[in-house]
Amino acid sequence: MQGKEFEEKNAGRWAAYEQSLEVLEKGGLGLDVSTIPSMFREVCTDLALARHRMYGMPMNERLNDLVIRGHKMIHRRAGGTWERVLKFVVADFPTTVRKEWRLLVVATLSFILPLLGMMLAGFYWVDFTWVQAVLGPDQMEQVDMMYGHNADQISSLRDEYGSNFMMFCFYIMNNIGIDFRIYAGGILACLGTLFFLFYNGVFFGAFIAYIHKACDTELFYSFVAGHSSFELIAMVIAGMAGLRVGMGLLHPGRQSRARSLLDAGKKSLPLIYGAAGMTLIAAGIEGFWSAQPLPPHVKYTVGITLWVLLVLYFAFAGLGSQRRGHMGKEDYAA
Repeated sequence: MQGKEFEEKNAGRWAAYEQSLEVLEKGGLGLDVSTIPSMFREVCTDLALARHRMYGMPMNERLNDLVIRGHKMIHRRAGGTWERVLKFVVADFPTTVRKEWRLLVVATLSFILPLLGMMLAGFYWVDFTWVQAVLGPDQMEQVDMMYGHNADQISSLRDEYGSNFMMFCFYIMNNIGIDFRIYAGGILACLGTLFFLFYNGVFFGAFIAYIHKACDTELFYSFVAGHSSFELIAMVIAGMAGLRVGMGLLHPGRQSRARSLLDAGKKSLPLIYGAAGMTLIAAGIEGFWSAQPLPPHVKYTVGITLWVLLVLYFAFAGLGSQRRGHMGKEDYAA
């Protein structure tokens, strides 16, 4: 049997199967799903025959696509919102971060290098006026209130915001605003994201240098120890999401730029969702824990523990599902 004859003979069955898949992918309302497994097996057989008889790439690719889509629908697990959220936290989010490791390196260096440069220059450069210029008089006054010698963190924050909950709300607005600017900057061909990462690195470097020059370092480090891991890593991941959007604009491939940008935006969503969740956790720790009058060694221990746990989380969480995903693709590509 020739390829054309084979295709004509089975075209109706393939079209019916594809139409069922489209309905199933949109929710499956009104569809008799009992026929899907048998149709799936038939298409798998057709794919094997087409490959064995070398009917050509177009037919093989079409059948392979139908098999992959059918496999996803048959083997997907029904789950509610909380189950999907749990899956995202334990597998999808860390897997996406590892998959985009090149963007992680770029975003991290764009933030860390200016931070270290400004901080070390503040420590060792005689002229300190440029650090003061970066912070400005209002910011330095606020830093003195919070971290100056004999400063009372709780009273200075409570006087302004009234309660831990209001402080929590303030931190959410502030940190989400920073992450959103970093993410949205990606639409400017990555330049906006790189600029905001660099700017925040410079600002934090000057901030730390000023703390060491004029304030109580123990007061500062004991305050930021608890939430720094979630806040800083979330900022870098928001940068990864922005860079992903920018790369879609810079490298559309064979797609139109609009289509490439749309696809890049979808790919960036797990990153920005995860960054938003981490920022929310950071705001919660900052609002309800960081300013509590606890011994510094307790706060340092909690802070170091959270840093280690987050590094382990991004290094190892979801590795099992990632391997299963690769094996599935290899099976169908074989």
